Amino acid sequence: MKKGRFQAITRRIFSSLSDSLPSATSTQTSNQTSTILASALQHYINSDDPSPGQKLHSHILKSGFIPNTSISIKLLILHLKCNSLKYARQVFDELPQKTLSAYNYMISGYIKVGKVAESFSLVRELIISGERLDGYTFSMILKASTCSRDDSVLSCLGRVVHAQILKSDVSPDDVLYTALIDSYVKNGDVYFARIVFDMMLQNNVICSTSMISGYMNQGLVQDAEEIFMKTVEKDIVVFNAMIEGYSKTLEHAKKSLEVYIDMQRLCFSPNISTFSSVIGACSVLAAFEAGQQIQCQLMKTKFFRDIRMGSALIDMHSKCGRTEDARRVFDQMPERNVFSWTSMIDGYGKNGYPNEALELFCIMQEKHQIQPNFVTFLSALSACAHGGLVEKGQEIFESMERDYSLKPKLEHYACMVDLLGRAGSLHQAWEFIMQMPEPPNSDVWAALLSSAKLHGNIEMACIAANEVFKLNADSRPGAYVALSNTFAEAGKWDNVSELREVMKMRRVKCKGSSWVGADGSL
Repeated sequence: MKKGRFQAITRRIFSSLSDSLPSATSTQTSNQTSTILASALQHYINSDDPSPGQKLHSHILKSGFIPNTSISIKLLILHLKCNSLKYARQVFDELPQKTLSAYNYMISGYIKVGKVAESFSLVRELIISGERLDGYTFSMILKASTCSRDDSVLSCLGRVVHAQILKSDVSPDDVLYTALIDSYVKNGDVYFARIVFDMMLQNNVICSTSMISGYMNQGLVQDAEEIFMKTVEKDIVVFNAMIEGYSKTLEHAKKSLEVYIDMQRLCFSPNISTFSSVIGACSVLAAFEAGQQIQCQLMKTKFFRDIRMGSALIDMHSKCGRTEDARRVFDQMPERNVFSWTSMIDGYGKNGYPNEALELFCIMQEKHQIQPNFVTFLSALSACAHGGLVEKGQEIFESMERDYSLKPKLEHYACMVDLLGRAGSLHQAWEFIMQMPEPPNSDVWAALLSSAKLHGNIEMACIAANEVFKLNADSRPGAYVALSNTFAEAGKWDNVSELREVMKMRRVKCKGSSWVGADGSL
């Protein structure tokens, strides 16, 4: 419909609404007005800028015209497209008879803006009304469950909805299957997700991507590879899922680079997610030359000046020990956020430049008025620990809650124990643990054990190791090694033999591996 003609029709609607009330007009005139009004509303709904269509609703209210259900639902959709939830809800509440489609649109609108509680409230109302839910309603409930911050809701709702689908006459389609798989994957139930996936007559790339991400998150790399190989019509997103999954561990990070190369051979151009993941793989591998080549490729794209790319490059250069290169990237960034500042602070701290890290930490707050987050504080505390700056570390730790209302997490307590322990204040570190507001975890005790080993304090090492074993004996083989080495360095060979017998009895295995870069190879 051309713009000029449409504006003429809109004026005609306004005129029709203004000239007469529904009670004073014939049924035929009312039907004609409804038909024209429905067409106009649909035009605005389909347009890139639907907001002017809200004026139609204003004229309807002023004229006293009573819209039928069809027009009311179009008004509801129009307000949702304009992100006007308040007006959409008013239209919904004024419906004389609420239809399933009206419920579905309203539920979808709430989920879109993250109002999960309101969407669930409407679902309950819909069930109480006796209306039968359709596939779209079920898919919306599943989507809401994945958006919920309540883990108890997420853990059980997927299975409940799946059971209701099986009990009802709803025929699952790709949309519903995809929602089910996504719900199971985000809840960590990849077994049930795979059952649904295998039930699909034709697996789509969205479900394949979801399954790959789910398997990768649980370390089931071979299962993810199987899904990837079976995916016939691959797209950039499914390649990204593999690259990201591989990039998380040292064992598989090299495969990230291989998939990245294969993807481009198949004429898929990397996007911002691809670059983020493959640069992350270079960080894990400390593969500077590969990272440098990817950076050169990134510089030729529109993504290079993106703030996320800057933070990723800073992290990569820092992990490779190239703090000067990292700082160069940092200084050339057109804008910086707390993540880019944190990456640079962490890079300085981990590479033995605690003073530079703390200087940047100070500049970030005082000059640029950027509030540090939990990770920023962790990086600053780590820098203090590596530099032996006990007083500065204590000051930063106390400022978390005092100045920023950030309650320290267990990671921050572990970092403080490491700071005190490295400086030789083992008794003070132990007292600090005893005064913690919550029970210390194995990471906190492991930090004390590491410091006790560093200073050859057998008594403190035994105390810390004993607490680690109580909390997490099977998954902390490093604690056995640290305690064994402490005994060995003190010449307590009987204790070493005794501890190794305990390790054999408990079947504790200590695995070690290393990567050596030479001439650009790994």
